[in-house]
Amino acid sequence: MNGNVSNNPGEPRKRMRLQVYLAHAGVASRRAAEKLISAGRVSVNGSVVSVLGVQVLPQDEVCIDGVAVHLESRRYYLALHKPEGYLCSMADPQGRPRALELLPQEITERLYTVGRLDYRSSGLILFTNDGTFAAHVGHPSSCIPKEYLVEASGFIPHTVAEEFVRGVLIEGVRYRAEEIEQLGKKALRIVLIEGKNREIRRVFSHFHLHPVKLCRIRIGPVCLGDLQAGESRPLTGSEYAGLMSGTSS
Repeated sequence: MNGNVSNNPGEPRKRMRLQVYLAHAGVASRRAAEKLISAGRVSVNGSVVSVLGVQVLPQDEVCIDGVAVHLESRRYYLALHKPEGYLCSMADPQGRPRALELLPQEITERLYTVGRLDYRSSGLILFTNDGTFAAHVGHPSSCIPKEYLVEASGFIPHTVAEEFVRGVLIEGVRYRAEEIEQLGKKALRIVLIEGKNREIRRVFSHFHLHPVKLCRIRIGPVCLGDLQAGESRPLTGSEYAGLMSGTSS
């Protein structure tokens, strides 16, 4: 397929690269959109596009995995209290419950998770169809703090908190908490900035500890509050602005 998908010669100034179109439609960041294109998951006017550089017009029919996306899609920014036993992935071969199934049924747009939690963890996750928002909030360079409450099966030595704040090297990867508060013999409040994959569980395992409960209670200015497990709510304007500006509270 050539670089100019549409045969309509009108409105040449509205042409845009396909990955830009997808980003503006809130599907993904530009970088993530490029990966979707390269993977052959995007079609334009019925033809699969697998190379970068293709340009489209607003009236072109753009689909991802056969599902149409539109520039005029409404933007959604939601906070969800994910219960334990739910996945943050878009699909699961084992048929386990997914967090996105808990969102209001009237939302027909495809939403993506921002701030994943593993299957056994609970707490605050965000959903959006705004690729720019998702890329900013999810990138470590945004330095958005994430706060957790953790309960262990046994006594947590004070040295765990001290070492985690200084930084713990595990299999060549350094894990460091921004802030830790001991809430009891078996409980900690932990604030992470970068939030590497399964960071808290890896550090606990390093110290031969097992977290029986792990709940995220805050992402930047967005707090879990009294949101019940399985419930969701729209972000407020100030929460959105705080996340985009890097305000932590």
